[in-house]
Amino acid sequence: MSGTGSSSSPAGVGSEDHPEPSAMGSTTSGGRRMSHTTAGVQPAQPTKANGLVLRSAVVAALGGLVFGFDTAVISGTTTSLEKVFHLSASGLGFTVAMATIGTIVGALFSGNLADRYGRKPMLYGIGLLYVIGSLGSAFTPGGAHGLFLVFRFFGGVGVGMSSVCAPIYTAEIAPAAHRGRLVGLVQGNVVLGILLAYLSNYVIRLIAPEDVAWRWMLGVMAVPAIVFLTLLLAVPETPRWLMSMGREDEAVAISRRLCSTRAESDDQIAEIRAQLAEQAELRSVKVRFFSRRYRKVILLAFCIAMFNQMSGVNAILYYAPVVIQEAGASADSSYLMSVAVGLMNLIATMAALTVIDRIGRRALMIVGSIGYLAALGFLAGVMFGFSGHFNMTSSVLVLIGLLVFIAAHAFGQGSVIWVFISEIFPNRVRGRGQSLGSMTHWSFAALTTYAFPPVVASLGGGIAFTIFFVFMCGQLLWVLKVMPETKGVPLEEMEARLGLAGDD
Repeated sequence: MSGTGSSSSPAGVGSEDHPEPSAMGSTTSGGRRMSHTTAGVQPAQPTKANGLVLRSAVVAALGGLVFGFDTAVISGTTTSLEKVFHLSASGLGFTVAMATIGTIVGALFSGNLADRYGRKPMLYGIGLLYVIGSLGSAFTPGGAHGLFLVFRFFGGVGVGMSSVCAPIYTAEIAPAAHRGRLVGLVQGNVVLGILLAYLSNYVIRLIAPEDVAWRWMLGVMAVPAIVFLTLLLAVPETPRWLMSMGREDEAVAISRRLCSTRAESDDQIAEIRAQLAEQAELRSVKVRFFSRRYRKVILLAFCIAMFNQMSGVNAILYYAPVVIQEAGASADSSYLMSVAVGLMNLIATMAALTVIDRIGRRALMIVGSIGYLAALGFLAGVMFGFSGHFNMTSSVLVLIGLLVFIAAHAFGQGSVIWVFISEIFPNRVRGRGQSLGSMTHWSFAALTTYAFPPVVASLGGGIAFTIFFVFMCGQLLWVLKVMPETKGVPLEEMEARLGLAGDD
């Protein structure tokens, strides 16, 4: 997942009938979080978020934490899965990639489903999918590989739905003054979930019998998922969805509970009315997305999403213990080293979020690209240099390379991709633009996740990292020669800046 620090990450796929928080992040304008305040609606003075807002945001963020956990937990089970299900290298790649395929499906349909049935029911559905995917995978009988794939697919659908619905719910439940920070809480929890998955895998490996440890690793995710489902009982539906369904009295009543003052609630309701009117107007005008007019921004979105995954970030997150073991570490050491990778991911992601609005998008991408090249070149060199005689020294060197790599990702692609995509598309096609970026991102995530094990098995880790290195050379050239700077450019001016005026 990219934009998640994995990349994660990690959406925006589905309907355009809701505010546009980007995939596990939020749309920005000129480096600022969008409050979705419409001209003519003057916000009240910001107040502290009340308890219901914080509780609702934390519950939605817990869904993001399970998202991150599900993304990375498979990394501790790959060796056991090969043995239990008698998998080839390509079979293992397909097994791990199955959840990513589910993510594509979940992200594709969840926006429209959330508009039809409501944000809160979708969060319930996500929690149930997490529980079914987790327990189903853990209790799959040995040899029933097809059944295991079904349950991993269900878990992936939950991840895809969460990547869309959790930021939407948080963005709609929060008053404008607190929206950016609370949506960011979802993003931060995805990365925290990745770290907790690595840590959980390490602890379970130490205390559980080897033949069932993988089942515990997959099954333990049911615990936070059940907590998530339970806490959903105490949070409301969003005022925005209720108003879109014509249930204005309910929307106003919930808004009064969410806002600290009546004036703040009045602002929220007025903002929602203005958004719904604007979107009704946009829907009344047919706009061709795949046209010469939008070709430039479509290619920009495709390229940044493609490069995000061709860095190898998801392959590395999914197979981190295996990579470190291949480099000479013991099994226990490789799991502990993976925890260090997850911790660096969290630290670097949080640090990047504090500077993205002060440093240009291109500058961050340049720094990230150079970091990618240094880390991937170093990793390839270690793999080639120690080939045939890996030892503890080579495993420590690989760990250092992975730490540099994940820090480079967090400061570059991880912090920029969804902000950049949300900024370059005009409002009338922004939803479809984010959908395109998300589908490109997850499709290449599935490709790299599937291909990594057979490439390493047949050609070696040095070749695998070299392939990623070559793609990152392409990314650096693209950033230097093609990528526009979007920091400080209001969304309303971006269309002219990118030369999008003209006929469709």
